Amino acid sequence: MAIQLTPLSGQNAPARPQTVSSSSMSFDEPLAGRYELTLGGSGLSNSDMNNSAGGLSGSFSYYLNDTLSLGIRQSANYFNPSVGRSSWAGTTRLALDHHFSRGQLRPFLGVNLGGMYGRRTNDTFLAGIEGGLKYYVQPRTFLFALVDYGWAFDKANDIEDNFSSGGYQWSLGIGFNF
Repeated sequence: MAIQLTPLSGQNAPARPQTVSSSSMSFDEPLAGRYELTLGGSGLSNSDMNNSAGGLSGSFSYYLNDTLSLGIRQSANYFNPSVGRSSWAGTTRLALDHHFSRGQLRPFLGVNLGGMYGRRTNDTFLAGIEGGLKYYVQPRTFLFALVDYGWAFDKANDIEDNFSSGGYQWSLGIGFNF
């Protein structure tokens, strides 16, 4: 809610309206103990960038302090390759992200661990590294871009061996802090 105020500075002075916001929130308000919800479009590709898919993504996170968030991410992607039959794949991952700023523009880096599953897809574990950027358009509403490089493994000793055969997943969307 905004209130229009007019200065009382004499009869001949031009009246200049001023806007005063009833909200005292700022872009750098504390995030510790708050939650975050994101919704977006997503895509994924193999490491050669010659086989891709598109879909929807979402996440729910909790801020452990003002810069560190722990969350769960979900995506569902549809494949329609030029050879073979169409399919879908989902990923569910736990993510830990460190945010480098508390202003309007907030870059972040993180790690994730989870799984991939779907139709005509080998169910497997995933590990990944990620980075992104949040741009706050309102004190608790932001636009975001996220890129993840993840790789599949079946056993813990496969994690390091499979790094070079990973793939990319990206998301663009909107988010809310509450």
